[in-house]
Amino acid sequence: MATVIFGNTGRVREPGVTVPASSSTSSEDVAAPIGDGFEKDQTRVHVSDGVPPLGVPHEEKRFWFQRGKKSYDPNAIATLQPSVYDNPDSAKQYQPRADWENLHRFNPLARWTWNEEYRLIRKIDLRIMFFACVMFMALELDRSNIQQANTDNFLKDLHLNTNDYNLGNTVFKLAFLCAELPSQLVSKWVGPDRWIPTQMVLWSIVASSQFWLSGRDSFLACRALLGLLQGGFIPDVILYLSYFYKHHELSIRLGFFWTGMYVADILAAFLAYGLLHLRGLHGHAGWRWLFLIEGIFTLVIGLIAYVLMPPGPCQTANWSRGKKGWFTAREEEIIVNRVIRDDPSKGTMHNRQPVTLKLLWKSLTDYDLWPLYILGLLFQIPQTPPQQYLTLSLRGLGFDTFQSNLLAIPWTFIHIITMLALTYSAEIFQELTLHAMIGQFWAIPMLTWLVVTNTAKADKWIVWTVITLLLSYPSSHPIQVGWNSRNSNTVRSRTVSAACYNMFVQASGIISSNIYRQDDKPLYKRGNKALLGIAVGNVFVYLSTKAYYIWRNKSRDRKWNAMTEEEKLEYLENTTDEGNKRLDFRFAH
Repeated sequence: MATVIFGNTGRVREPGVTVPASSSTSSEDVAAPIGDGFEKDQTRVHVSDGVPPLGVPHEEKRFWFQRGKKSYDPNAIATLQPSVYDNPDSAKQYQPRADWENLHRFNPLARWTWNEEYRLIRKIDLRIMFFACVMFMALELDRSNIQQANTDNFLKDLHLNTNDYNLGNTVFKLAFLCAELPSQLVSKWVGPDRWIPTQMVLWSIVASSQFWLSGRDSFLACRALLGLLQGGFIPDVILYLSYFYKHHELSIRLGFFWTGMYVADILAAFLAYGLLHLRGLHGHAGWRWLFLIEGIFTLVIGLIAYVLMPPGPCQTANWSRGKKGWFTAREEEIIVNRVIRDDPSKGTMHNRQPVTLKLLWKSLTDYDLWPLYILGLLFQIPQTPPQQYLTLSLRGLGFDTFQSNLLAIPWTFIHIITMLALTYSAEIFQELTLHAMIGQFWAIPMLTWLVVTNTAKADKWIVWTVITLLLSYPSSHPIQVGWNSRNSNTVRSRTVSAACYNMFVQASGIISSNIYRQDDKPLYKRGNKALLGIAVGNVFVYLSTKAYYIWRNKSRDRKWNAMTEEEKLEYLENTTDEGNKRLDFRFAH
């Protein structure tokens, strides 16, 4: 019997197995949607062998542009993905824990149509994903509006220089990094639906208080507090979204999640154009009003988040979301079973269960995820210093305050398009590594131009064009966050690894914030040479990562294929291996 790999979890499945009828469901009368392989009898579907059939695998159309009338049947059964729950022996080893919050909707025999599934996904997008993007926009406004403040003599007013500015960015990133893991552990303990709104309210107070900055000390103190309170927000939200989406769906939506960040950058430019005109109002600088008003905006979003964030798909009912909640019993069953069929590890922890020190240590020492952490450390460095210094560089080229803010919009808009295109392409072709490293090839020509050209004598519009093209690169960040989640393979590991990955990304920001130095201005030749060298080196890091995961998968294939059917079943029943250490797990790459 041939062995095949199935699904995004990368587990191994023996074809031809069936799902046993559960004790709570009659094998002669199974409630299910009408589709291929069923006999219609009013609202019931009778299955002669006691097990509803799966759909046909090649019929899955993940993206709307793939669903033509000839190739897509909306009434076909959507549970096409083979699962460990299809095998009566392996199903016993993957039962959700007894206190799992969605256990009452768990039903391996559940079947539904593509029409039901896609309609439900759109509903989740509107109810859950859209507001997650709004919250991210608030985060981005409060952590990056210092770039708009720079165009309004922010540094001069506080008697700071560019090295002080670098130090402020370093302090922020370091505090952000230090808060990542503790924040994620708190979120897993009390629930992201409680912790995320609390984070937002707390940091909005600090963000608004920057109105009263008086010098270097208060500037550094506020940057540190912002980092501590904002750190962990991103992995907290990603963990939260994983309760509602399958792996490939989450990767695509993370693309839109980061789109929310760049939309915020575009809005920030327009907001800055208006708010900085308040300079002189009541004797205060425009940048002070910018910090105050945008901080109040975040406070409002944070208070709304307490109301709009349900704990999970089966816990949406309350006074504000309605007594019956956002989803029907049928929709809850579909959400729960489609997600756990995609990744059975999601039933191994309760959404209010803390990660113990022992589990934390297991996750931190998971060496198979460290290649992704190293990518998180390196991949954004070539573009980050030019982005952080963009408004200052534009002022230095002769553009005024308001031109500098508006000229930061085009790269952001193009970057959104290239990032989403890259994320979609990676999922369509199911190739992560080669897609992720495209951003490095993109950066190399522009960085080379900055190294060899005297930008002080070049036409300012040509310099702006080159920097705009450099910053328009297709970011692999959504791909790599989803990649990290896939290769974690347990809720415990996913909780910690999401924070670890983002900690390395923040460490990348610390490195980036110290590449352009005061003694290297205004051309930053030394800094640009370093960025070019890192971009070239990153290509080899990506290729090494792919080679590592291919080697790990082949090693497991040899061990697994050498086992007899009895040995495989015994392994599934008795193994103490967990998560991505299981022999039946394959790493995505």
